[in-house]
Amino acid sequence: MVEAGVPSMPARVFAALNMADSGRLTAAELAELLQASPAAISGAVRYLTQVNMIHREREPGTRRDVFRLYDDGWYTTLMRREAIVRRWEDAAKEGAIALGPDSPAGRRMAEMSAFFEFVDEELQPMLDRWGERRKALGFS
Repeated sequence: MVEAGVPSMPARVFAALNMADSGRLTAAELAELLQASPAAISGAVRYLTQVNMIHREREPGTRRDVFRLYDDGWYTTLMRREAIVRRWEDAAKEGAIALGPDSPAGRRMAEMSAFFEFVDEELQPMLDRWGERRKALGFS
């Protein structure tokens, strides 16, 4: 994950959650397991929550937060990214119009917009196919 651009501590927290049978751990459990400070864990879970890779829940009957993976994690993460792809597409389209089609920057923005439009068109059918395959493999 670090090689893909995820900072080291969030990558370690994400790996720990994936390795936990329950897929959920408290901040104290993460700190103990990873031999990390509470501040490091706090920053890591904040990052992972902001990029929608994990979410925070309140443990019933307590004031402790539990951090957990989404049930169909990669699918959910990609679905949430779909909205981000659309925002990039729209921003690039606006940039291309503002810069003009004849300028090098305008052409780059137009290509960026076309790329994100392509990704947006391809993403949902791919996720639908994954849902079918997931079911056929017995994961759902």
